[in-house]
Amino acid sequence: MHLKELEELGLQNIGKVHHNLSYDELIQHELNNGECAQTKMGATAVDTGIFTGRSPQDKYFVDRDPSNKYIAWGDVNKKVSAEIFEELLEVAKEQLSGKDLYVTDAFCGASAASKRSVRFVSEIAWQSHFVKNMFIRPTSSELEVFNTEFTVLNACKAVNKKWKEHGLNSEVFVLFDVENNLAIIGGTWYGGEMKKGIFSMMNYWLPLEGKLPMHCSANVGEDGDTALFFGLSGTGKTTLSTDPKRALIGDDEHGWDNHGVFNFEGGCYAKVINLDAKSEPEIYHAIKTNALLENVVMYGEGEVDYEDNSKTENTRVSYPIEHIENHKKDLMAGHPQNIIFLTADAFGILPPVSKLTKEQAMYYFLSGYTAKVAGTERGVTEPVATFSACFGEAFLPLHPTVYANLLGEKIDAHDVHVYLVNTGWTGGGYGVGKRMSIKNTRACINAILDGTIKESEFDTIEVFGLQVPKTLGDIDPNILNPRNAWSDKDLFDSKRDNLAKMFIDNYTKYQTGEHTDFAPYGPKL
Repeated sequence: MHLKELEELGLQNIGKVHHNLSYDELIQHELNNGECAQTKMGATAVDTGIFTGRSPQDKYFVDRDPSNKYIAWGDVNKKVSAEIFEELLEVAKEQLSGKDLYVTDAFCGASAASKRSVRFVSEIAWQSHFVKNMFIRPTSSELEVFNTEFTVLNACKAVNKKWKEHGLNSEVFVLFDVENNLAIIGGTWYGGEMKKGIFSMMNYWLPLEGKLPMHCSANVGEDGDTALFFGLSGTGKTTLSTDPKRALIGDDEHGWDNHGVFNFEGGCYAKVINLDAKSEPEIYHAIKTNALLENVVMYGEGEVDYEDNSKTENTRVSYPIEHIENHKKDLMAGHPQNIIFLTADAFGILPPVSKLTKEQAMYYFLSGYTAKVAGTERGVTEPVATFSACFGEAFLPLHPTVYANLLGEKIDAHDVHVYLVNTGWTGGGYGVGKRMSIKNTRACINAILDGTIKESEFDTIEVFGLQVPKTLGDIDPNILNPRNAWSDKDLFDSKRDNLAKMFIDNYTKYQTGEHTDFAPYGPKL
């Protein structure tokens, strides 16, 4: 790589440019720079500083024509003026100037018709390692003709000292200039800002081409049957799509076009809190050389304590998808036969599995429900309902109905079956009931994927109107209908009605007259 390309970005007096280093070279730099520790299994472990998760309140889009006409402005997509962006771009340039820099070129999107070429610039070796894991690694011949379409300047050591004067949220800034194909990051070291930042951009670009970007995992069976798993963090999206009997397409971000489903990424980003080799063997064994652990606690000679949450509940690992033995090498597959919406209902109300009509699917897609439980976030002492449109509202630059309409069109066009699976609590809410066993959840998923669920008789439960199987394999029938799993039926009815009201209240924002109203297909009180 020529210095000229970085100098054209406004960086000055650049030291050494470490361009597209190999894994071995990156890991050696991380060790030499004192950025990481090595684990017994060969993975490297880093700390991401005071930020152990994304900082969504510090994310902004530049207010420029014509992208500002497409972006759904509000709490998720906040405006920053072009003037403030240019000022903070100078702050980022000043931080990166005069430094040795790590530059990694990668693709986002396995489909030749949809992929974007992204260049990441950082002064931190492990951040280059992270994006090398998470994005699609070009071949040497592809690198020779690599044409950068979007650039991320990660100046994580820089802060915005004038944030109050600028009217921003804090000294952290994660800013996207859509028209100039440039993003800048300052004040946070968290690698996930780069991963989800490019995901946000794919969520901007693809719908304008009639393609559906999705916050979901995907796998495919031996017969070519593709399945999508939508869900927010902690619902089991990564775990349940990693199946030794099915090839993994990807664990988090995908697109759906006229040819089928394709992964945006070239790696996986899994939560590792309480990771267990017996219940999640594929992920556990993927944590080896080239994998990058974040914010885990280590002891002894490189041993990792996966149960220790003293740094964060959000301990993570990134690794190349090749670490999953049974992955789809081209990261693509045909149109899905089944879509599964995952929710971790901490109130213990939703059934472990229910069959959705197309209209119900639209309702639950726009609702994007799960629940946070005590201890997962500071200040959360009891279950809190979370509604995130399309199971990824934080990453949607356009209005959620744009994505929902695309999903509905594709469900119709390809006759897709849709199911809601609750990986949360049964027999009572958090602290009273029990978490659904992975064994039972797997049994529900397997019945969907092998089609045996279609042989079940179904009941329609009250209030939510969901169709639940009366029996399903070896699962206790009392679990299948959540009311039967509660000893106190009156308490169940009360809690069920409370949750239904939360759904109804959340959905009112889509009842504007401008969009199809799917409220009649949601819960009714």
